[in-house]
Amino acid sequence: MRYIEPHGHMVSRTTDDYVAMVTAGCEAVCEPAFWAGFDRSSANGFYDYFCQLTEHEPKRAAKFNLPHYTWLCINPKESEDVGLAEEVLSIIPEFIDRPNVLGIGEIGLNKNSRNEIKVLEKHVDLAGSRDQLILVHTPHLEDKRKGTRLIMDVLKNDSRISPERCIIDHVEEHTIKMVLDEGFWAGMTLYPESKCSSARAIDMLEIYGSEKIWMNSACDWGISVPLAVPHTMMEMRRRGHEKDWIDKVSFQNPISFMKQSPKFQAPA
Repeated sequence: MRYIEPHGHMVSRTTDDYVAMVTAGCEAVCEPAFWAGFDRSSANGFYDYFCQLTEHEPKRAAKFNLPHYTWLCINPKESEDVGLAEEVLSIIPEFIDRPNVLGIGEIGLNKNSRNEIKVLEKHVDLAGSRDQLILVHTPHLEDKRKGTRLIMDVLKNDSRISPERCIIDHVEEHTIKMVLDEGFWAGMTLYPESKCSSARAIDMLEIYGSEKIWMNSACDWGISVPLAVPHTMMEMRRRGHEKDWIDKVSFQNPISFMKQSPKFQAPA
């Protein structure tokens, strides 16, 4: 099997995870900027993080012949401090042209607060001014539907932003249809304890089809599984789905979205 991990926080993983992913058929990994498991105290912490994402992590992945791409932002969990967010946003242009940067992300909302929305709008403005792809984080649990609607409204209010150049991640049963109906891409995050299980993800694919949808593991600092995508592919085969259908969701769809950035080189 072959697949792409389009949303994996590899800075939180060991080299053994890289070995396991490549052995399982991973042909590229993409890492959005996100929370480190703690709130960073200054923009300098984000500067170092962006260096890690654009300089050091690609070298570590390259040791296993795995192309590494990234996205840049201040994440929603640290966006309540608008002053800090503005400082971080001011340094992103220094990194945006680096060869593995695909766009702005993962931006979005955590608690759906006014300050988070303000920072989201600033991110969208930056993406629009530089013609960047956007990767969106949606909030959890009972706030997800409301937050997803607020996020889509912000994106649609900027005439420079095309829905087909935005992927809204962490969709679940109550948000996937609204995302696809508005013309956005949808990402399903496969977690053992939250977001979406393999069985639920396949159920959604069987209901809503395989167009403009990808799967990812996120595999961050919390309880997560870096091989969640190939595990789900195995479950798809157990359910009797054709190999071409599985390949479309796990390999071809991430390529179709990410190749909208000229920096993304599709695996041969």
